[in-house]
Amino acid sequence: MSKFKIYAKSILIPVILGGLVGFLISGFMDYKELKQPLFAPPSILFPIMWTILYILMGISYGTLSVKGLNDSNIKGIYYIQLFVNLMWSIIFFILKWRFFAFIWIILLDILVILMIIKFYKKNKFSGLLQIPYLLWILFASYLNLAIYLLNG
Repeated sequence: MSKFKIYAKSILIPVILGGLVGFLISGFMDYKELKQPLFAPPSILFPIMWTILYILMGISYGTLSVKGLNDSNIKGIYYIQLFVNLMWSIIFFILKWRFFAFIWIILLDILVILMIIKFYKKNKFSGLLQIPYLLWILFASYLNLAIYLLNG
């Protein structure tokens, strides 16, 4: 497969899946109605940030693929964290299980840290590209817990 196809596939998978989940939860979004914690961003920022993060995620994974550095451990951690990522929105917005969503996002935090370590060991660039993702989900963890506490 050509480098272009590998990168296109690697980028499109998280972007399309993220978009599908965004579409699924759009009728259930209650972010604006919730009591907001300090530093809560406007809702318009979320789709912008997630698009950027999914693109970086795809470039990171694509780089490993192009260089032939993917193995079952890399693929496993990547797709498991992507699944956990996508399910968080369903848990938080559709099911409205705010506390469980917080536990779930902690799992995501751990998986992303493990993914960064594994990616970094294979290719420093791929690992470092995941740092903005980790920072964003750590911030999202704070928002999740604060929203749960403020909206009981």
